[in-house]
Amino acid sequence: MTPREQHPTPSKDEIALLEPFDRLGLDRIVLVHTAAQAREACAELIDNAVWGFDTESKPTFFKDQLSDGPHIVQLATLQRAWVFQLQDPGCRDQAAALLADARHTKAGFGLGDDTKRIVSKLAVEPAAVLELNTVFRERGYRKDMGVKGAVAVLFNRRFLKSKKAATSNWANPHLTEAQLVYAANDAYAAARVFDALGLR
Repeated sequence: MTPREQHPTPSKDEIALLEPFDRLGLDRIVLVHTAAQAREACAELIDNAVWGFDTESKPTFFKDQLSDGPHIVQLATLQRAWVFQLQDPGCRDQAAALLADARHTKAGFGLGDDTKRIVSKLAVEPAAVLELNTVFRERGYRKDMGVKGAVAVLFNRRFLKSKKAATSNWANPHLTEAQLVYAANDAYAAARVFDALGLR
């Protein structure tokens, strides 16, 4: 491919016409909020070289209001997703250890803010992080590519994202089913995109 070759990114209207992307249901999403659950999650994740990765933070509503997020960290394989709540110190430490593990690629979209917040809250620098937007840039997509655009380009599908879930309270100890599905699928879609790009 010549450097001048450009690929168009589908518009919002074009994406709206596509069939929905197959998301993970609750049967393939694991909520992790204790140290024991985190150890089980680690044992399963360690067998996979690549994890889809994202975080969620309680939204801020005022100018200059600082977020104390992330409140959850999501990691996913092509089969399942794990949603780590960070209230429990033991669970938080295990999540931090996974993020700092350089042997596993963590792939996602728009990870700059996530990474900064993780350094601030968990006192670890996430290792082997792959910003998928950069891969699309290198392949000739001019516009910034988020998860919706990537799913449309690679799978010809529409990635569903609930605005209500996106702006919900991620610091709540009791996450709703809608929050779990939203959070898990952000990480799962990233894992699917990584796989479809043939980056292994």
